[in-house]
Amino acid sequence: MKRQLIYTGKAKDIYDTEDEDLIVSVYKDQATMLNGARKETIEGKGVLNNQISSLIFQKLNAAGIATHFVKQLSEIEQLNRKVTIIPLEVVLRNVTAGSFSKRFGVEEGIRLEQPIVEFYYKNDDLDDPFINDEHVKFLKIADDEQITFLKAETRRINELLKNWFSQIDLQLIDFKLEFGFDKDGKIILADEFSPDNCRLWDDEGNHMDKDVFRRDLGDLISIYELVLEKLKDLE
Repeated sequence: MKRQLIYTGKAKDIYDTEDEDLIVSVYKDQATMLNGARKETIEGKGVLNNQISSLIFQKLNAAGIATHFVKQLSEIEQLNRKVTIIPLEVVLRNVTAGSFSKRFGVEEGIRLEQPIVEFYYKNDDLDDPFINDEHVKFLKIADDEQITFLKAETRRINELLKNWFSQIDLQLIDFKLEFGFDKDGKIILADEFSPDNCRLWDDEGNHMDKDVFRRDLGDLISIYELVLEKLKDLE
């Protein structure tokens, strides 16, 4: 089904198909941090991320969230709708952690009274800088209506995800989403959702996400396998 490689990223390669509205995403056995400054091959990671992301996207589709996910094709391949990616990383934080804690000099683990949505400009050359709504409009990335939608949709997705993860005794700390325009100009959720782009803590505060790799906390594969097994238990 897949034909020519049209994009290669840190975690996935993207191929076009005979249908101009569909692409195939192929998940890699690669873990990166610091915008790719540290890079390692971890055998089996692509299979796990594809399975986890497929499960999450299936549930989001069923819950009425418009996404690019069509179906899982193989252990490492996904069929997705082609979108024009909006060059924003939309981050939602439920609990202080990571760069948020460093930026504001606060300890990790403080539950926020209201989830905070942040924008980061997707630009590797600039190291994906933190930007605000006015910057987004200045760069002509999105207008006021689109910004409002991105924030509202991210908060709606957060409520769904928090509920699902709480059912399997995992706390959703924060996550990153990417959106794109489909062929009709509608904004839909794209990219992936896996422990690569979110933080999950168990009831004892243990990291169940890519921080295991970032902070050398143990075996990443065994953690991702546990997350997948827990997700399979969701109703």
